[in-house]
Formats: sequence, structure tokens, C-alpha cells
Amino acid sequence: MALMTGEQYRESLNDGREVYIDGERVKNVAEHPAFNPIVDIKARMYDMPHEDRYKETLTATLPDGEVISRAYNPPKSKEDLTAIRNHVETVLDDLGGVVYRVGDETIGEMWSLYDAQDKLNEINPIYADNIKYHIDRVAREDLFHVSANTDPKGDRSKLFSGKDGGTLLHVVEENDKGIVVKGAKFETAAAYAHQAFVKPTILDWAAGEETMAPFACGFICDMGSPGLKHICRTSVGQGRKEEDYPISTKFEEIDTLLIFDNVLIPWENVLFHRSLQSAAYIRSTVHRYSAFNYVLRMLRRADYLLGAATLNADQTGLTRLQAVQEKISQLINYREGINAHLTAAVANAEESPGGLIMPNQSLLYTGRVFALSNFPAMAHLTRELVGGQLAVTPDTATMSDPAIKEYIDRYYSVGEWSPEERAKLLYFARDLLNSSLAGHNTTFELFAQSPPFAQQAAVFNNFDLEPQRELVKKAAKLDVKSSVSV
Repeated sequence: MALMTGEQYRESLNDGREVYIDGERVKNVAEHPAFNPIVDIKARMYDMPHEDRYKETLTATLPDGEVISRAYNPPKSKEDLTAIRNHVETVLDDLGGVVYRVGDETIGEMWSLYDAQDKLNEINPIYADNIKYHIDRVAREDLFHVSANTDPKGDRSKLFSGKDGGTLLHVVEENDKGIVVKGAKFETAAAYAHQAFVKPTILDWAAGEETMAPFACGFICDMGSPGLKHICRTSVGQGRKEEDYPISTKFEEIDTLLIFDNVLIPWENVLFHRSLQSAAYIRSTVHRYSAFNYVLRMLRRADYLLGAATLNADQTGLTRLQAVQEKISQLINYREGINAHLTAAVANAEESPGGLIMPNQSLLYTGRVFALSNFPAMAHLTRELVGGQLAVTPDTATMSDPAIKEYIDRYYSVGEWSPEERAKLLYFARDLLNSSLAGHNTTFELFAQSPPFAQQAAVFNNFDLEPQRELVKKAAKLDVKSSVSV
């Protein structure tokens, strides 16, 4: 076993998996135009650790000498968390864009279940052994690992009452080989990943063990498993010119409706089964580690907003104006607010129940909410600073037409900025702010880890309110006991 190369990754996807997009079954995912750009991005990520300039930052060495991806090394110190941050930022710097589902963020969800190994041992010791085995396997085999969480939204009144699982994934059979599951999940990047950690999301676990037990399962599923179908949404970047849409044509991540049509999950891949306690636990802790990598990506998105806004103000000579500086400072405040949460989450890191080191949970979750809730306002502020040319500038074919070159030169030249360089900046800003992919990403970010109400619930559940209660009780000379139970 060794670190995979980009070419090995491409070849590994040609495994007969059943993938559908735009009314056709895909013969080879790596070569299909809808998937090829993002597969190339992931392949580049696989090649980077083999280069001397990146080896130290992007790899770690296990006690037995095996070299693995730094991203797959469970954190056991604050230094490990810092190394994970350096890994993410180094990769994004090299790629020149933001990608969300690439493996480093989803492995953290397995670490969260590792933290529950004592509880898993109480149910069945094999489950604790399985999670440890799969964490080690992902690292040693360098697998592209995603997380299948989101359920198709059926009649939620039935789901919340526990009366009907509807289309939710559930176990339909047990045999000596494993469990057989049926249902559906949504997951980004599944069609070009190796495997997924599949687990439940929406259910009222208090509705009754016998009723809900078939839905309370978590497992590892190979993305080429017989009976597993990938039904993918249409690409919004396919067919675009890279010069006009430099982000959409490279960094679009395709989302998949995964259909589990009586898929066999071998017992060694089952992480919990018929365990309401495990299902509830993983939902409450699933982003304990993965939110760190996710918020790091939001920080980079903030960097792009700030850079695009500042350069556009520079090229029109407006950066010196106090009103413009004030708007740019708001973007700086936003960027540094995210950075401060991430930095403090590492500085105040906590030991997890499983003996790992996790980012400070309160600071991490409040940082996530801060980044996501303020992004639309910061994007709008960036539009203001870029200006109306964001919406009216012709594309490259027109800008380069010799018949009108004299007019383009006259009206798009500003100081040292040639029409070509101004257009590049405007095309980048347009793709960042106004394209179909920009709108898609804003919605994706809002729901990618959990919906807003669940993000706020994570904030509430991971902040200790007792010191504030005691502070006011002392100052107000109150002689009462708090009796709130949540």
C-alpha cells in the first residue's frame, strides 16, 4: 500500500459503477466531460504529495513507517490540527480555487464515530473494531472517502412522528454475508469517489426501537457496489469556455442521488446496526472534526471576495477613497472573523472522548455560523466594489474580435490595466459572484453540513451557559437554582 497517484486514481474509477447524467449512462467517469474537470482536480491532489516541495506538508508517517496523507492522520495534538490546516491551505493554494468534497473533510466524520467506540463496544465489539479498521484502511489505501448524509425529502410529518420511514435508507435483510439496504441518499462527489460513510439524518429516534431500528444503521459502502446507482445533476460548467468561466469550468463538484437498490453491505463494513443510540450520537457529533476543514474553505472563499473587490477598486483608482476603504475593511473584518475562530479553535483545542484532539467545539461551530450567515452580505458588498461592469462586460470571443479591437482598447484600458487583464479580473469576479455555480455554491454551503437550524443547535449544545448564569446570579444576588433541562 502506498500513496496513490493521479493516474491510479483515474484508473480506479473505471470499475463498472452505474452512473447516469443527462439521460445517459456514463461509460468512464474520468473521461466524461461533466466529470473530467473535477476528476483532474482530485488527480492533481493525489499527485501533489509525491512532489518534493509538498511532501513534508502533505504527508505523515505512521509508527510502522507507512507514509499516508496528512489529511487522514487522526489529530492527537494541537500541532496535528495546525498541520491539517496547513494541508488544506497548501492544496487550495496549488489548485487556485475552492473544492469542498475531496476526502479530507469527510474522514473527520469517521473520527467522530471512533470517539464512540466505548458505546459501540457495549452494543457489539465488532463495530468498534470495524471503525478502527476503516479509519486505518482509508489512510493506508489513500481512498477518496465521502459522506452520504442527506435524505430525499418525503412527507416530513411522518418522518418526525416516526410513523413512516418513506424513502429513507433502511435494512431490509440480514444474512451471513452482511446487511442488505434499500433507499436513497444525496451526496456530492459520490460518482468519482471510492467509498462513502453512510448514516441516518432525519428520524425521531424516540418513536420506538422496533419501528425505527431498521433505519438506525451506519456503514461503509463501495461506490461501485452492485445495485448502487448514481443519478447525477446536470453540470452548470460543462460547455463553458475556461477564459470566460475560470471557476465553473474547473471546480464544479457534481452532486449525486445515490439509489441503494438492495445493496449488500458486508459485515466488516457495518459500523452500527439497529442502534438508535449510535444513530443519535453520530448526528450530534458528526461535524466535530469535519467542520474545521469546512470553515477553512469558507475562509478561502472570503479571501477571494476580498481580493476580487480590492483589485477591482485598484484598477479604477478608487482604493484611495475613504468610502471604498470602509467597505474593504468590512470584508477584512469578515475574513479575520473566520480566521480568528479557526485559530482560537486550535489554541483552545479539547481532548475528545476517544483520546483524540478536536478543535474547540464552541469556537468551531460559532465560526461556522459566522462564516455562513455573513457570506451573502459580503458577496453583495463585493459586487458593489466590483461595479456594474460585472454584469455588462462582453465575453472573450467579442473582446478579441479584430473588427472592434480599437473600441475595446479605448473603453476598457485603464492606466496600466489592459483590456485583456481587466476582462480576466471581471470574468473571475463574475464566476465568483454571479454565475450559476456561484448561486449553487451559496446554497450548497448553507446546507452542506447541516441546515441553519441544526448549525445553531450545535452552537447551543456546545456552549457552556453555566458561567454566565452564575455571573448574573452573583451580581444580582439571586438565590435560585437553574432547573432547565434540554
